[in-house]
Amino acid sequence: MSRRCELTGKGVMTGNNVSHANNKTKRRFLPNLNEVTLASETLGQSYRLRISAAALRSIDHRGGLDAFLARADDAELSPKALKIKRDIAKAQPAA
Repeated sequence: MSRRCELTGKGVMTGNNVSHANNKTKRRFLPNLNEVTLASETLGQSYRLRISAAALRSIDHRGGLDAFLARADDAELSPKALKIKRDIAKAQPAA
C-alpha cells in the first residue's frame, strides 16, 4: 500500500536531519494517513478510503464527499476515487 492520500495526492516528502554539529542525513516526512469510511449522500453508499488528515478536514469544510469530489482535480485522485466521482456524476442528473 503506497503512502499517498487517495483524494489529495499528498505523498512522502524528503529532507534532512540536521544535528547540532550541522551533519545532514536524509530522512522522510510521511503524510498523516488515516483509514476512514466516508458516505456519499447521492449514491447512499459508504466507501473506505486512506486519506490524509488535511483531506478529511477539507471534506468537512466543503460539505461532504460528494461536494469534495465534484471540485477535486482528476489528476490528484486515485483510480478508486475517480470511479466514485464518475458514479456520483452519473447519478446527479438522474436525481
